[in-house]
Amino acid sequence: MIDKLDFILALARERHFGHAAEACGVTQPTLSAGIKQLEDQFGVMLVQRGSRFLGFTPEGERVLEWARRIVGDTRAMRQDIDALKRGLSGRLKIAAIPTALAMVAQLTTPYRARHADVRFTILSRTSVEVLALLENLEVDAGLTYLDNEPLGRVTTVPLYRERYCLLTSAEGKYGDRDTVTWAEVGHLPLCLLTPDMQNRRIIDKHLLDVGVKPTPTLESNSMIVLFAHVRTGQWASIMPAKLADTLGLTDLVRAVPIVEPEATHTIGLVVPHREPMTPLTAALVAEAKRLAAALEG
Repeated sequence: MIDKLDFILALARERHFGHAAEACGVTQPTLSAGIKQLEDQFGVMLVQRGSRFLGFTPEGERVLEWARRIVGDTRAMRQDIDALKRGLSGRLKIAAIPTALAMVAQLTTPYRARHADVRFTILSRTSVEVLALLENLEVDAGLTYLDNEPLGRVTTVPLYRERYCLLTSAEGKYGDRDTVTWAEVGHLPLCLLTPDMQNRRIIDKHLLDVGVKPTPTLESNSMIVLFAHVRTGQWASIMPAKLADTLGLTDLVRAVPIVEPEATHTIGLVVPHREPMTPLTAALVAEAKRLAAALEG
């Protein structure tokens, strides 16, 4: 049954029969037949069919919930037994919001020092995508905001508080200041992340709270693009202080703390709410707790 439940998970991810079959490494008739066998076994329709995939029936949505749980537990069991035989090995997939990407190395580097046979895949995703990937068992963990928008059923490890600064040229407006207010920042030619990013929604809210309508002159889903524009001396941006430090400030670029009010949000690790955790995920959670303690100290 596990392989057929995998078909359901793939269909939920891809929303397309052919793409789901390709993701599972089978033909489309094989995938369709497997789902039909599940329907016959349960005695209900699971998928709304037409010329294309139209969604799951209510019964199909319930089977999808169980499929995530059963397939996740099965993978955890296999990984647990494999770890007993050979130690931790395999691939750990992590999805992170752009503003937290620079922090991933502080988890993966000590992790690999302890478990040299583990490989990593790091993906840059929006906070919504991070949670969707976790739910569909496409990644093992995520780095995202913990205290701003609903997270759903996940286990969290708070890592640090994100504080914001104005990134601008030393010669630019407010470049000689020790602090700057949100109201002042809102009137600069800003380059910001795109609205699908939670960081942008946070910044927009803080600007609106002080009566400034956000009107960036440039938007991108890449922090590197924003930083490159600031380095020209003709742009300014709002970035988390830790990210600005990681990107590397130069004599030409200054990070000026934004106050009045000082805003902070918690960034942390999120993993599926499952006991027992997979060995790879449990080791990552342990690493995150060590990092959180070090950052707090």
